[in-house]
Amino acid sequence: MGKLLAIDGLNIVRRVYEANDEPDSAEKAERALRNSQSSFKRLLDTHQPTHVLAAFDFGGVTWRHALYEKYRADRKEIPAVLKERLPDFFGKLADIGLVVLSIPEVEADDVIATGVTRWLSEGRGEAIVASTDKDLHGLIAYGAIVWDHFKGEWHDRAWVEKKFGVPPEKMTDLLALMGDASDGIPGVSNVGIKTAAKLLHSYGNLDGIMAGAGILLNPLGVKLRKDRDLAMLSRKLAELKTDVSLGVTWKMLQYHG
Repeated sequence: MGKLLAIDGLNIVRRVYEANDEPDSAEKAERALRNSQSSFKRLLDTHQPTHVLAAFDFGGVTWRHALYEKYRADRKEIPAVLKERLPDFFGKLADIGLVVLSIPEVEADDVIATGVTRWLSEGRGEAIVASTDKDLHGLIAYGAIVWDHFKGEWHDRAWVEKKFGVPPEKMTDLLALMGDASDGIPGVSNVGIKTAAKLLHSYGNLDGIMAGAGILLNPLGVKLRKDRDLAMLSRKLAELKTDVSLGVTWKMLQYHG
């Protein structure tokens, strides 16, 4: 059986870059990309995959912006000194045998979700997702496992339930309720993770919550009714696409070490 390693590329690069609190500069960018390349090599050595999907955000407008113009409006742009060096970095990843996927109008998370769900549905073996993004933890519901490269720890079903209070299958609805400030997903006003998890335990899913909100006479019921449309929109924004045209075959993604 095979082993797919799906790497959320900018999740690593940006965290490595931002760990250094020096001002933006070409030297800082070069150092961060050298360290990021070492991180990629360490991931490969640690997990010994048969196939690797290295996904990076293409940048610019995505299908989520078409739904909600404020999507990621407050997210800090990738520094120009770092962005302009990414093509050279992609070349270095190619030199060690990796194929970089960066697809217009979709995010790296959608690329990863498509590759991972397809791999698992075809019964090709285990799938590891290297990322710290909350939404990608929903892929655990399909049989994947998440690896936090920076903490060196596995995130499985039990970890998700302890951390978020819900199983991986309900991560999208959880984010729809609580929102995600890093992505500009609005959610329901003043509903945090504990309240969102409690609602999901009581009503099952977002549709059940909104159906039951009509009889809730407390302030929470008022908020749910008032922000119903925002919650439904937030669910669409938080949901991962699993039908992206990747333009590669499994053979192309084989890693030979």
